[in-house]
Amino acid sequence: MKRYIFTLALALVALVASAQIKKPELMVVPSDVWCISNGYYTEVENMGITTKVPNYKQALQEDMGLKLAIAKLNDLMAERQFPLQSLEQVIKNLELQKMEDNMTVSKLGNELAESPLDEVARVAKCDIILELSWEVKDFGPKHSISYILEARDAYTAKSIGAASGTGAPSLTADVDVLLEEAIVANMDNFNNRLMDHFTEMQTIGREITLDIKVFANNAAGVDLETEYNGVELIDLIDAWLQLNTVQGRYTMPYASENVANFTQVRIPVYDERGRAIDANGFARKMAKHFKQEPFNLPCKVLVKGLGRAVIIIGEK
Repeated sequence: MKRYIFTLALALVALVASAQIKKPELMVVPSDVWCISNGYYTEVENMGITTKVPNYKQALQEDMGLKLAIAKLNDLMAERQFPLQSLEQVIKNLELQKMEDNMTVSKLGNELAESPLDEVARVAKCDIILELSWEVKDFGPKHSISYILEARDAYTAKSIGAASGTGAPSLTADVDVLLEEAIVANMDNFNNRLMDHFTEMQTIGREITLDIKVFANNAAGVDLETEYNGVELIDLIDAWLQLNTVQGRYTMPYASENVANFTQVRIPVYDERGRAIDANGFARKMAKHFKQEPFNLPCKVLVKGLGRAVIIIGEK
């Protein structure tokens, strides 16, 4: 009897623990290839180079097939208890923020620079982006769908895993029905890869990139080789990162008197209140430290998406 009670207690503990496991927050977006192939893009010229940039708002407003596909994929992920962000709602929120961001420039004229996907991810603050591409093929009266579903870390844009395939021919022409028939067989393996990535991330931290720069001829008269009690500023930054990253994980591939690049910087997934931490929040924490005694350094933090931030030292 005691053994039975003990076994039952262990089972209950395991059940409670599994119920408390957090799952990554997801958002489904159409892939760049799908947007450009279907004419939902704008052209942006930068230094003589023209780039095609996806226009998510136009795609959602004009393509019912896209809305059906996203809704179906959202349903499939919700059935597996993944928290989700709505791309359409995020875009509406983003438009409100853009009215403020368009007015936000540094005193030296540095504008906020983000890709459309970076902007969407920053507002959503999701963990994983699911990029969806599909094509409906006709076989006489029947139709089938070929799809590619790729999961990317919202902070680094690195690929986590992908699923692809072609559904069996069907008499229905509804994109959502065809997508479900094609994708459902691969969902469990795909979801397992998402969970493996998120579980590992909670152990070794989120990955971000952090750049430290110095304004030329700044009023504070400092650079990364300026010494404080005999220790150069770059070494003090290095020491701060050792203390504030997860397991002291980061690399510094380049450093000079004016620039330092830190990559593979592992930061906690959540703060003490359970809120997600992004590169901007982490950079502001560092900037706050160096604004105080004995440094008293003016610092400006520029947002470059969820997974990258720039701290500019010397002026605001």
